[in-house]
Order: sequence, then C-alpha cells, then structure tokens
Amino acid sequence: MINPLAKPNLQVRGIVETYINVAEINRAREFYQSLFNFEAMVSDERFCALRAGPDVLLLFTHGGSNEPVVIPGGIIPPHETQGAGHLAFAISSDVLVDWRIRLRERGIEIESEVQWERGGTSLYFRDPDANLLELATPGVWPNY
Repeated sequence: MINPLAKPNLQVRGIVETYINVAEINRAREFYQSLFNFEAMVSDERFCALRAGPDVLLLFTHGGSNEPVVIPGGIIPPHETQGAGHLAFAISSDVLVDWRIRLRERGIEIESEVQWERGGTSLYFRDPDANLLELATPGVWPNY
C-alpha cells in the first residue's frame, strides 16, 4: 500500500541492483549466464555485474566486498553479507512448464513449488552456492 502522505517524487521506483556472495566467480557467472541468458556487463576476479532484465544482479566472491573500493567517482562502502541469499525472478505463467523442463534438463532440483492464493506459482531451487532462487509468476504478490 502506498503511503498517501508520501511525496510522489520520493517514491522508490524499483530495485536497481541485488547482490549475493559466491565462492567462485567464474562458476557463478557461467551458471547465471547459461540458465537465465543474463549478459555480463563487467566482471573481474572479485565481482560480476549481470543484466537481469531491467535490473542488475551483482555477484561478489566471498570476502570480495568487505573492504571499501575507491573509484574515480567516490568510495563504495564495504557490504559483505553472511550466509545464503534469496532472489526471485519474474516469469510469465505461460513459460512455467518450460522452466520446469529447463531446470530438469540441467540437473537442477526444484526444492519446492508453491501455489499462492492470489493465483501465482513459485518454483524454488538453489544455485551452486546454495542461494535460494525463485521463479515467480504473476499473482505471488498483490502488485505483481
């Protein structure tokens, strides 16, 4: 629900980027590129930025973001996290069966499937670093 007192120009318009830790950057980049066809925008031994639809998925090696990073425009503060993360990717309902097949063909186990009361479906599975991934159809959330 949108706060009626909030000024329209102060509303968040979405999530620009999401970040997770991985053990091996090359393995993780290959997993996300081959499964989702995400484009690598920039990558080195410490991190990889992938274009995930209109958003950016940042992969950092464990320990790769626990120190500040100085760039020409300023300093990026440390932002190391602990443990596995969770990401949900939006898919349309008409490709749900195709995603089940794609995951099975790649030997990726579907850990759980949830039918939501609003009509959406979520498929849950893990990446090679145990991050929980979700493919979500419309109806998972009221606004999606």
